[in-house]
Amino acid sequence: MATQLSVDIVTPDGRAFEGHARGVQAPGIEGSFEVLRNHAPMIAAFDVGKIVVKTQDAYEDLTARDGHIDFATSGGFLEVLDNRVIVLAETAEPSSAIDTERAQKAEQRALQRLDASASPEERKEAKKALDRARNRLRVSMGGV
Repeated sequence: MATQLSVDIVTPDGRAFEGHARGVQAPGIEGSFEVLRNHAPMIAAFDVGKIVVKTQDAYEDLTARDGHIDFATSGGFLEVLDNRVIVLAETAEPSSAIDTERAQKAEQRALQRLDASASPEERKEAKKALDRARNRLRVSMGGV
């Protein structure tokens, strides 16, 4: 479509999304950003957070909330070129697929790991796991 972006979100496990959108928001490592039609070419790294694909189209396997589809992500890279957005993500899980109870259990396990951490390295890894679990919870519940 002439007024939209072509968007692909790819993870090591496969394609999480392929379609058209009015815009894409991502949690950049230096701050969140949004890509709209005719955006300048760029490559950007993003961190743990929420990717928002703004679309009016219906996708049978994804639940759109108020014209957008939210994905919990744990980082990766985003490329923009000629109205095409390619997201290479470590993980990208649509909010509709997140099991909130499972995410809460992962948060509890991460908190326990954090409390039991003996070394700075263990603490750092436990903190990352906690950030990912909390992000999944926020996205599953429609939060920021």
